[in-house]
Amino acid sequence: MIYSNLSKIRPKLRTEGNITGNFGRSKVKAGSTMNEIGMTTRKIGRLATQDEYLNRMFHAYETTTDPKIKRFAYNEIRKIMVQRGQW
Repeated sequence: MIYSNLSKIRPKLRTEGNITGNFGRSKVKAGSTMNEIGMTTRKIGRLATQDEYLNRMFHAYETTTDPKIKRFAYNEIRKIMVQRGQW
């Protein structure tokens, strides 16, 4: 019979080491450290209307040479025009 060390291995309970709840990483505070992004001290804000946004996209499409910006502007123009039923 061959001697084996398997009988000497004891199963360990999870009673030792750090208490973790983040899949092995140390516990951290909940929430994002970037929670202040988007906060402003300005009292009144105004979003661009759809017509203003569409004009900006037309202007960006006509003036840029960057293919990524052209593709983005084209897709935005297309979305708005399809939504309006003008495509």
